[in-house]
Amino acid sequence: MSESMEKKLADAMAELTAVQEAVARAESELSQASATSRSRDRAVEATVGPQGELTALKFPDNKYRNMTGPQLAASVMEAVQEGRAEMARRVMDVFEPLTQTSGRPTGLRGMDIDWDRAFGSALDGPDGGRRRSAARLHDEIHED
Repeated sequence: MSESMEKKLADAMAELTAVQEAVARAESELSQASATSRSRDRAVEATVGPQGELTALKFPDNKYRNMTGPQLAASVMEAVQEGRAEMARRVMDVFEPLTQTSGRPTGLRGMDIDWDRAFGSALDGPDGGRRRSAARLHDEIHED
């Protein structure tokens, strides 16, 4: 193997190692992350983990006592969806540098990540998925 080819291979391996280390750091950073959000009516507080899983649910000030079942369900869904969206944005921010082209002579390009596939409805805007999810749950509750 020529010396220049060996250098290119060594550079590519070094870059690969750097990317693997960056991914490990990002995963470590996110492993303990959480996001907490409240519904607009302030009746529900939800905390979600790094994969969007619900880890805590609180009802501050006991406002839920004056709510109907569908109202409370909508507030829970809203708080959880907002927490999932916040956590998804945080994950995207942490991994975003890894999606950029390195610009190094090895020609390695950034990772392609399908964020829609990874997070689904968690990426819907503030008026997007939350209302659809809450409305769908509201409809299901009324049908029962």
